[in-house]
Amino acid sequence: MTRMDEVILVDEKDVPTGRMEKMEAHRRALLHRAFSVFVFNSRGEMLLQRRAGGKYHSAGLWTNACCSHPRPGEDTDKAAGRQLHEELGFATPLEKSFEFTYRSEFDNGLTEYEFDHVFTGIYDGEVFPDSTEVSEYSWLPPDDIRVRLAREPQQFTSWFRLAFPMICEKMGI
Repeated sequence: MTRMDEVILVDEKDVPTGRMEKMEAHRRALLHRAFSVFVFNSRGEMLLQRRAGGKYHSAGLWTNACCSHPRPGEDTDKAAGRQLHEELGFATPLEKSFEFTYRSEFDNGLTEYEFDHVFTGIYDGEVFPDSTEVSEYSWLPPDDIRVRLAREPQQFTSWFRLAFPMICEKMGI
C-alpha cells in the first residue's frame, strides 16, 4: 500500500488521529480530511465537472472543479493544487474559503464522512481534463446552477449540493 491510497483520519476539529487505506475508511464511515476546489472565471462563471463513469461513487454526477483527500504528510492546500492540475490540467492560485463536515452514504455501501476544506480560485485559460476523472466540464453562472440544482438535484454530488450554497454565501453571489 502506498501513501497515495491512504487518507488522514481526523476528529471533529480536524486534528489527525491516524491514517487508513482510503476504501477501508469509506467502508467503515470514518471521519477523514478532504478538500473541495471551486474555480470561477473572470465573468463569474463556475467550473463544473461531470465525474467519470469509472469513479467508485457518484459516477456521472456534476460537481465542483475537483475534490479529493490530501495524502498523509501533505499540506491540504498543496494537495488541492495538485489535484486540480491532475484532474483538469491547469494550475491557478487557490485561497482557503471555509471548512465543513458532512456525511453521505452511497448505494454501494461506501460512506463519505469528511472534514472538507474548501478552496476557491480564478482561472480564464484552457481546461485539459483527465478522462479517467472527468467525463465533461462546463462553465456556468451561479444562477443557472441554482436552477439546475432545484430542478434536478440528483444530477449533482451530495457534497456539491451542500457546499454550493455556502460558497455562494461566502462570495456574496
